[in-house]
Amino acid sequence: MNATVSPRRIVVGYDGSDEAGWAVDWAATEAERTGSQLQIVNAYQIAWPGAYYVAVAEQTDAAREAGEQLIADIVGRVRERGTGLDVFGIAVEAPPAATLLELGDAGASLLVVGNRGAGGLTNLLMGAVSQQVATHSRVPVAVIRGRSAATDGPVVAGVDGSPSSEAALALAFEAARARGTHLVAVRAHVVPPQPSLPLADIETYERVALESALDGWVQKYPDVRVEPLVATGRAAKVLIGLSHTAQLVVVGSRGHGGFTGLLLGSVGQQLMHHAECPVLIAHEPKAA
Repeated sequence: MNATVSPRRIVVGYDGSDEAGWAVDWAATEAERTGSQLQIVNAYQIAWPGAYYVAVAEQTDAAREAGEQLIADIVGRVRERGTGLDVFGIAVEAPPAATLLELGDAGASLLVVGNRGAGGLTNLLMGAVSQQVATHSRVPVAVIRGRSAATDGPVVAGVDGSPSSEAALALAFEAARARGTHLVAVRAHVVPPQPSLPLADIETYERVALESALDGWVQKYPDVRVEPLVATGRAAKVLIGLSHTAQLVVVGSRGHGGFTGLLLGSVGQQLMHHAECPVLIAHEPKAA
């Protein structure tokens, strides 16, 4: 397949499931909002009844035709929005996660996946695929779940001072500005059973650290209202709670402090499985 993509292209996986359709709708809205091209991908693998059966030409052709029809239908649906969005689709017989990651490496600005998908031929948006893409991508990944069509509420960003947290803030400020909403910047921390400092001092330290992390971004985006929030508790629980009223949660792929192990540990997995709105995963920029 030709995986070359333009710098401003959003790539979304589609397998015909309802969840995949919601992911396409979200990706189309994001492409319209950001002036990006939209590429819809149906990556399928043929499921045979036995491990050693060899595909015959008729079966392979049928699978290809089914994939191409899925793409034609969904591209047509997006074009019916009447916004003039530049959209096209491809159907390929290839591993779903590897296909999306390849397109990300080839220059996509954003990968979009549903939190799960259909079985059978495609399996494109099943949890395992979404987790692989979100974990291993080198470009931002949006996992669409919960209130995927929400247009009210703030953008929420997890902040811990790590490099990927900085990448998350960059995406979060852009997202808040594009949506015309405010940004809730959250720093979560867990108070030990026997803290060495007074609770008031711990709170002051955490708030100063958060404000310091936000300072440069606030100056760069003076039109975005920011609500700094220092929260006591586990990061996953805090962010999932805020997702109930947010339209987007933005987090880094890995962090330290309150967000240790994000996506490589339990926090990212819990967000992808339990958030009540789409989750945008930021990755550190590639080294020059």
